Amino acid sequence: MSSFYEQVGGDAFFADLTSQFYAVVATDPILRPMYPDEDMKGAAQRLQWFLAQYWGGPTTYQENRGHPRLRMRHSQFSIDTAARDAWLRAMRTAVDGVEIKEDLKEQLWDYLELAADAMVNQPD
Repeated sequence: MSSFYEQVGGDAFFADLTSQFYAVVATDPILRPMYPDEDMKGAAQRLQWFLAQYWGGPTTYQENRGHPRLRMRHSQFSIDTAARDAWLRAMRTAVDGVEIKEDLKEQLWDYLELAADAMVNQPD
């Protein structure tokens, strides 16, 4: 049985997903301030590596960054439900913009919602 990574098309899929996501981030009034201009490309690369690795692809993220420790890495940002919702809206646009079978899309979306919820670190 092939991995999710292989089923969706490998690196090309995650590159497309990440590109579409950051196109929305670039104009979002809540998300954009969280990304310094000089790190937008780096942030996109790290997200692409992370998602590819999470879904069964190469371990490039871990080789370059170590253990993901997502909550720790995002603790410097004030993430409330509005930020979470903005992130999910941007990711929904990206997910809807890529070619992926419906059952795989649902699996991906379920994970993204759980991950977004886990990053909330500020009360409303």
